[in-house]
Amino acid sequence: MTAPTAPRAADADAGVPPRRGPVDLPGPEGDNSIAREPLWYAYGAGDDAPEAPPWTWVPQPPPDTHVPPPPPRGGGPRRALPLGTPDRLAALPYPAPPPRGVPGPGAAEPVGDRLGRALVTAFGPQRREPENPYNDHRPYASPRCLFPVHAFVDGGAGMPWRLLEPDRHALTGTPAGPVGNVLLTGRYTTVPPAYQWFRGSLIAIELGFVLRALTLGLELFEVPARLRLPGPDAHALLPALGLDDAWAWSLPFVVELDEGGGVRADGGGGVPVDGGGRVPAREAGPVPAPPARLARTDPALAELIRVNREQTYDSAPAPLTTAVPAGLGPSATVPDWAELLWRRHSGRMPRALHGMSGRRRDVPAETLDSAARWLSVPPPGPELAAAFEAMTVTAVVRGVEGRADGVHRLRDGAARLLRADATAPERLEEQYGYGVSPVNGCGIRHAPLTVFLSVRTRELFERLGTAGWGAVQHAAGWAAHGLCLSAAASGLFARPVRAFKEIPTQRVLGLDPDEMIVLSVVVGVPQDTGGALLDLRL
Repeated sequence: MTAPTAPRAADADAGVPPRRGPVDLPGPEGDNSIAREPLWYAYGAGDDAPEAPPWTWVPQPPPDTHVPPPPPRGGGPRRALPLGTPDRLAALPYPAPPPRGVPGPGAAEPVGDRLGRALVTAFGPQRREPENPYNDHRPYASPRCLFPVHAFVDGGAGMPWRLLEPDRHALTGTPAGPVGNVLLTGRYTTVPPAYQWFRGSLIAIELGFVLRALTLGLELFEVPARLRLPGPDAHALLPALGLDDAWAWSLPFVVELDEGGGVRADGGGGVPVDGGGRVPAREAGPVPAPPARLARTDPALAELIRVNREQTYDSAPAPLTTAVPAGLGPSATVPDWAELLWRRHSGRMPRALHGMSGRRRDVPAETLDSAARWLSVPPPGPELAAAFEAMTVTAVVRGVEGRADGVHRLRDGAARLLRADATAPERLEEQYGYGVSPVNGCGIRHAPLTVFLSVRTRELFERLGTAGWGAVQHAAGWAAHGLCLSAAASGLFARPVRAFKEIPTQRVLGLDPDEMIVLSVVVGVPQDTGGALLDLRL
């Protein structure tokens, strides 16, 4: 679902239709979740009746016509990442990661090599699917396989940041000292303009996906680290990355390795700075401002960048704890972590068709139990954890052994029935923006689980300020990636989506009108398309 192109003219005799909730749009596009996005932000910030910004109705080219900018390419020589990481992952039984504080079989490797394996685990291409219109596929989901979030590794001793190039299995540049930091930032211009203001949310959500994927990689290869969220001076890091379009990138997350982490005042890596790990204001570089023409040529992009620059936090760096829930039982499908990451996918269709195709089949109770456990693990840091706690997790269940079909609430690692309703999956499919067609598949009515992450933005902003907007997007991405891994362990696919018409979907789920659906994930039984899967792992 993309943003609408025009509002419906109001009937003069009918008058102005009443709002169906605090966030609404005129005409048939009132349920468009992407167009509603900036209104939810305005409502959270205190506007009781937000109106759509003028650029909501500006026609945009179809997403498939968008050509993203070339990926950044770092200068200097490249250094290959360690080979054989899939074999190392295959030697780690699922589901238990190595115990903390007990040196595992890989602990003898230098920390730089273990970091390299963690980066491969998080970002390394898994496969190419010739029948899929979007390639290549990594261990985490990304819209249209665009992967707008990139990782940079510091060069040590104040040397330039090094770019991770997953497609080349390499880091650019030559390090001058031990690695101390991994920086994560997303490029807004990678996402098609048709998504308008929602481009900001897609980047924020994917940062949550990537954070959990990297946390898992670091955990599996025993690399302790801390997360430093963007502080008031985080913009100073963007020019230090050597990007021509630094204005088009999100404020960065910095993952500090416990051995030598911290960021220099000049933006280089390897030396801690003030007690909060922030760049002092007196040393900060200039804010990378968008070009003046952007307010005219792409006002939605200019506005979402402005909002991103407000997403700053005051907390100290927080330890990366765990990406994996405790108490998981063995999987009947995946024996090890390599197989789990290989099996993660978002649903497939034959012959380059779009969407997802699922089989109607009952699944064991473990499917829902595992999902609830994975969805109970909070992200690191007090702000992300608070946003995670503020989210409501609701699942529409069909064909799960021992569970009633209907609407369930997931919390604290368990599922509780809210309302038995065998029609809920079909009613959900009716509200999905991409129904079954000659070119598109839709497996929602057959899906054992369709999970929704929602939040009351007004309450969230009262607790965290406007920075709660980014925090809840990151927390939703973190949670959804866990659900994707849970689905893979159960032999299922998991497709993160935002294409449900929001107001009718609220009614199916029993959500209140002031609850925004941040993200949803369709978990289905895969249907074999007969297509090839080309292994890209190194």
